[in-house]
Amino acid sequence: MNLGTVRHSAYSVEYNTAHGHLHNTKHMKSVITVELPHQSYEISIASGGLEHLGAWMQALRLGQKVLVVSNPIVFRRYGEQVMASLRQAGFQAAHHLLPAGERYKTLNSIQKVYDTALTRHLERSSTIVALGGGVVGDMAGFAAATWLRGIHFVQVPTSLLAMVDAAIGGKTGVNHPQGKNLIGAFHQPRLVLIDPQVLQTLPAREFRAGMAEVIKYGVIWDAELFAQLEAAKRLDQQRYVSEELMQTILTRSCQAKAHVVSQDEKEAGLRAILNYGHTIGHAVESLTGYKVVNHGEAVAIGMVAAGQIAVELGMWEADATQRQQALIEKTGLPIKLPPGIDIEAIVAALQTDKKVEAGKVRFVLPTEIGAVKVTDQVPSEVIREVLRRMG
Repeated sequence: MNLGTVRHSAYSVEYNTAHGHLHNTKHMKSVITVELPHQSYEISIASGGLEHLGAWMQALRLGQKVLVVSNPIVFRRYGEQVMASLRQAGFQAAHHLLPAGERYKTLNSIQKVYDTALTRHLERSSTIVALGGGVVGDMAGFAAATWLRGIHFVQVPTSLLAMVDAAIGGKTGVNHPQGKNLIGAFHQPRLVLIDPQVLQTLPAREFRAGMAEVIKYGVIWDAELFAQLEAAKRLDQQRYVSEELMQTILTRSCQAKAHVVSQDEKEAGLRAILNYGHTIGHAVESLTGYKVVNHGEAVAIGMVAAGQIAVELGMWEADATQRQQALIEKTGLPIKLPPGIDIEAIVAALQTDKKVEAGKVRFVLPTEIGAVKVTDQVPSEVIREVLRRMG
């Protein structure tokens, strides 16, 4: 599918597309609009943008009280800069720190955010800012969606995975002991601010996790992005990725997500394609207690499985799944199931997935690089056979 034309230089980026708007400014800044019926918002990709967060929020005419939700690791690095920017813009800013890690993505953690919101007298005009990765964004967003039946929300993602995926689209929530993201709400942010400079401090494993979602966009939507990733020498660490390629990765991934969300805000149809790799991926995450593989690693495993299932069903060419697998391996992501995981437990866990309808598991399966199909016609024996080969 055509995403438009991306042109980069050392000082500017241009993006022409029928689906979104990008404004040209210096210093590698891109602005993509997520067009929604009730309230559109902008994704701003701006190097050094953290120090301007307060000014961007001020332009949105938000209330004075702001609660920044983060975790101790991220806040130690960027909290002071963000709080100073907010206060300089006239906001009354406080913060709440959540423990780092998917296993803390629970209602108990949300309760503590509510306690701080109460102490700081957050009102309906107030804003919760998520400063962190996908876990922080999901929890802060859910707190914003449910405090006083919904207050303003701003996403400031600090991981690649959150930048290209989790921070865009309004999905918020927490995990239930029996499954991932079973408790949640759609609550769109007023702004997504992406500062690529923060990726310089992102651990290599977290960078690779984000690359799983980038590869996903290449497979489901953007064959040109996939080809650019294939052409790169190394993708396993951020320092090997040029600034130009990084800007392309962020812009094209965000534009793909923005276009899909604009077409289908609450996953009634098209948006389901964003779950490519997530069906088996979520089961693997849940069954390993969110401690063995991170989200991106699980998605990579899920994409390998989905690709092989598509080949078994005659939907995808074998050489295409080999190209996908080679790209996943080049990124340093796993292509095999974690040791000791029970295949029957995975098959059983699929039944608790959010995407189950009338007892049938819906899979997103590729038909070519750049296109996928959603189907619930996947025999359990095919799933078992593919998982056995991946063991």
